[in-house]
Amino acid sequence: MSLNQKHLPFFVAALLAIGIYIGSKLSTNIPSPFASTKNISKQKLNRLIDYLEYEYVDPVDTDSIVEGFIETVLQNLDPHSSYIPKQDLASVTENMKGDFIGIGVRFYNYKDTITVIRPIEGGPSFRAGILAGDRILMADDDTIHGQNWGQDKVIDRLRGEKNSKVQLTIKRAGVDSLLSFEIIRAEVPIKSVVTSYMINPTLGYIKINRFAESTYLEFEKTVEDLLSKGASNLVLDLRDNPGGFLQIAEQIADEFLEDGKLILFTKNKTNETVESFATSKGRFEQAEVYVLINENSASASEIVAGALQDNDKGTIVGRRSFGKGLVQQEMDLGDGSAIRLTTSRYYTPTGRSIQRSYAKGSESYYDDYYERIDDRAVDTLQSKGIADSLQFTTPKGKIVYGGGGIIPDVYVPYDVNFNNDIVEFLKTTGVMDFFVFEHLDGQRAQYSEPSEVEFSNSFEISEAIYQQFVAYFTETTKLENDAFDIYKSSIKTLLKSAFAKQLFGDNTAAKILSSFDPMLQKVNDLEALIVN
Repeated sequence: MSLNQKHLPFFVAALLAIGIYIGSKLSTNIPSPFASTKNISKQKLNRLIDYLEYEYVDPVDTDSIVEGFIETVLQNLDPHSSYIPKQDLASVTENMKGDFIGIGVRFYNYKDTITVIRPIEGGPSFRAGILAGDRILMADDDTIHGQNWGQDKVIDRLRGEKNSKVQLTIKRAGVDSLLSFEIIRAEVPIKSVVTSYMINPTLGYIKINRFAESTYLEFEKTVEDLLSKGASNLVLDLRDNPGGFLQIAEQIADEFLEDGKLILFTKNKTNETVESFATSKGRFEQAEVYVLINENSASASEIVAGALQDNDKGTIVGRRSFGKGLVQQEMDLGDGSAIRLTTSRYYTPTGRSIQRSYAKGSESYYDDYYERIDDRAVDTLQSKGIADSLQFTTPKGKIVYGGGGIIPDVYVPYDVNFNNDIVEFLKTTGVMDFFVFEHLDGQRAQYSEPSEVEFSNSFEISEAIYQQFVAYFTETTKLENDAFDIYKSSIKTLLKSAFAKQLFGDNTAAKILSSFDPMLQKVNDLEALIVN
C-alpha cells in the first residue's frame, strides 16, 4: 500500500499558518521610507499595475497578480514569512484565538444528513440535550439536509452572533415524532490542550497541539485537575505541535522554571535584544518533567523544550525537533488580508539558535524536512549533520546543540508499529472515525451499557469488527489494504481508541493509545529508575 506521505502536508500547512509569532497586529500606517511616494521602487510597482490594468490588450486580474507577487516576495525572504488571503484570515485567526460562536457539535454529513457525532461537552447543544446520533434536519425555517448542503455551508448556517437563537428540528432514533430544540449560540472552545489524564498515581499527562490565545488558561485548568488527582510529576506532550504565540510558550515554560531563570531572548534587525525570564509562579518547579518531541514539534514547542533543557530542568524525550527559530509578526495589508513577516530570531538560554539553514531557499528547506521524514526510521544519530562549533553547555555541564532543532536527552527511535504510513493515514483522514460512527449508529443501545472503566479494561476489537473495517476502508477509499494484517494489532488498538473517543471522549481514547506508544513506554522506564 502506498500512501505517498499523504499525512505530511497537514503538518507543513499548519506550520506555515501557525508558526510562532507575536500576537499584535501592525496597521498599514507604516513610517517612512515605505509610505513615501518618493520611493522609486514603490512608484515603479504602482505604475506597472496601472499599465496592466489600463493599457494591456487583454483584461487582467490585477488582484491575483498582486497576491502572487506578495507570495513570491515572501517565499524569497525565508520559509516562514507567509501571506494570508482575506478569505482565509478569519479561520486562521479563529483557530489561534481558541474559540468560535456556534452551537457546539461535532457532526458528520452522513448520507446527505447532518448527524451529530458528539455534542461538545459544556457547549450550547450539550446543555440543550442534543445527543450523539441525532439528525439535524432544519435550522429555523431552512432545510439543511440534501446534496446541496456541504459541511462548509452547514457550518455557516449554524454559526452566528453570540446569544442569537436557532431552532433545530431533530430526528432521533427510537422516537417517532420530530424533536425541536432552541439553541442559544455561545462561545465554543477550540481546544489546544487536547488530552489529559493520570498515567499512574503520581504522573500526570498533558498534550498541547498548538499555542493559541486560550492555551495557557486551558493548561492552568488542566494542571489544577491533575494536581487534585495526586500528580506530582508531569509528561508534557508537544509532538506534532507546530507552534503559535510566543507569549504563551513563555507562560508554559514559566510553570517549570524557578524565578529569574532565562526562558529565551530575541534579536531583531538592529540586533536589539529582548530577554524573557521566569517569574515566581510555577507549580512544577520541583517536579520531574518529561517533554515529548518529534520531527513535527516546531517553534513555540521548541521554545519550551529548549528553555527546560538549557536550564537543566526535566528530560526531553523523543526525536530531534523541526528546527524553527524565527519569530513572525502579523501585519494588516488594509484589505482584510495580512502577512506574517519574520521580524526577529529567538535563542535558547545558552545562546543557541535552533533554526535550520534556509540558505538554499524555501523549496530546499522543506525538501530537507521530507528527506528527514523518510530517513527517520533509520536515523539514530541525533547530532547528525551538526558541527562541533554549534555545541553549547548548560549550567550543569550538559552538551546541547544549535543549528537544527532540539536534540532530546533521551532518544526514542521511530517505531514502525506505532508510526507507519498506514497508521498515520488512518489517524489523519477520518476514515476510521466514519466507520466507527456508522457501526455505533446502528447499535447504540449495545454500547450504552459498559462504563468508561469497563470499556477501557475489557472491551476488545473482535475479528469480525476488524474485517468489517478492512472491507469498509477498501470500499470507501478505493485503496489496497495488502499490508493491513502486518499491523493488525496496531489497527485494532486504533479502532478501540476510535470507539472510546466517540463513546467517552478524547481522554479515554488517548489513554488507550498510550498502551503502545513507545515514547510513553520510555517515560515509564525513566520513572521506574527514579522510584527505585
